[in-house]
Amino acid sequence: MLMARAIWNGVISFGLVSIPVRLVPAVREREALAMHLLHAKDRGRIQNRHVCEVDGKEVPWDQIVHGYEYEKGRYAVVTDEELAKLRPESTQAIEILEFVAAAEIGPMLFDKPYYLEPEKRGLHAYVLLREALVESGKVGIAKVVLRTREHLAALEPSGDALVLGLMHFAEEIVEAPHFDVPAGQAAKPAEKKAALMLVNAMTKPFDLHEHHDTYRNELRKLLEKRAHGAPLPKSKTPKATNVIDLATVLERSLAAQRGKNAAVKKKTRGGNVTRRAGSTGARS
Repeated sequence: MLMARAIWNGVISFGLVSIPVRLVPAVREREALAMHLLHAKDRGRIQNRHVCEVDGKEVPWDQIVHGYEYEKGRYAVVTDEELAKLRPESTQAIEILEFVAAAEIGPMLFDKPYYLEPEKRGLHAYVLLREALVESGKVGIAKVVLRTREHLAALEPSGDALVLGLMHFAEEIVEAPHFDVPAGQAAKPAEKKAALMLVNAMTKPFDLHEHHDTYRNELRKLLEKRAHGAPLPKSKTPKATNVIDLATVLERSLAAQRGKNAAVKKKTRGGNVTRRAGSTGARS
């Protein structure tokens, strides 16, 4: 597997300690299935042109400026030079502002992770920070400028590595009270018991490799078939469940899950027996 390239070189700084590191993407961008907008009649590509709504003429890029509509039809115009002056200064530093308990950071705050790879002269300090975070159970809250944008970030250990997780700012998060969510309501004891039993029956060790982007895989298959003239498959719309008695539905779900678990265990045991028998034959 090809290693991702470092996209940034700088230092982790906390107190008077500076640790030289490289920032390496921890996730790969999914390969886009590129599709173009076409004219259905003749398959001509649809072009994206910048046309002025006042005179209807196409405008060259060097005559386009940025404008903020502060009221209907009225704009405050800014130039590229003015925008450049407002961009945060890149200090090439991940400045740790404070340390907080990991449990205090909700999952909705995280955006994108990066590995922090230490340079040779920073190995000792890197290990020291990693072990301090592991022992304390704390996460470093930091700020870093990447590609002219300032980010809030969390620095935490992951195995032997340190990982920098970019975070959302508070103003980016939509709070739950803005939605019509049930508050102050308690579940019925029988339903809660059945739900917990179903949760326990469905509980297993997490294996990331068992989960795939089904939509993308099916779309690729569809596009390949279409490229060879195959017709589109008929869509199947699932019927809505008429939930009258929630406890009954949970019990049926539990029974189905137990049957599924039993089938998986039987299959696993059968596979193990087969492998043992095969290996014994190989030795003889």
